[in-house]
Amino acid sequence: MLKNSILVLFMCCLIGCASEKPKLLGVDGSAIPPAFAQFPDIPFPQESYVDIEETKALGSGENWIGSLVFDSPYNASNIFDFYMSEMPKLNWIEVATVRAKFSQMTYGRNNRVVQILIESTGSDSSKVTITAIPNQNIYK
Repeated sequence: MLKNSILVLFMCCLIGCASEKPKLLGVDGSAIPPAFAQFPDIPFPQESYVDIEETKALGSGENWIGSLVFDSPYNASNIFDFYMSEMPKLNWIEVATVRAKFSQMTYGRNNRVVQILIESTGSDSSKVTITAIPNQNIYK
């Protein structure tokens, strides 16, 4: 009986250890910045994850161009509200918004324009595509 109890306790410990996700650290032991860190001019909802296969972006900082695609554990309506609230805080000027089954938002700042496409992928999830392009019209 005691052997069985010890075996069960040992198995529970192993199962508990297996459920922890390993943390990726740099060679100096520092935390690796999230993929979104190289795009500081765009806000990203917490717990969103880049879709590497669909993302095609060149550059970083405030001069990147291309498309960022990510999945988010929030419904499309919440994501729309998030960008309506957060984009002006980073000095983006609203050009046009369409709230629909596939919502579209367009913002301009300095010599760039971004389009945000929001697609519902479930009751509590969405897919977001943010495309940045240069623009000769100056938004200030």
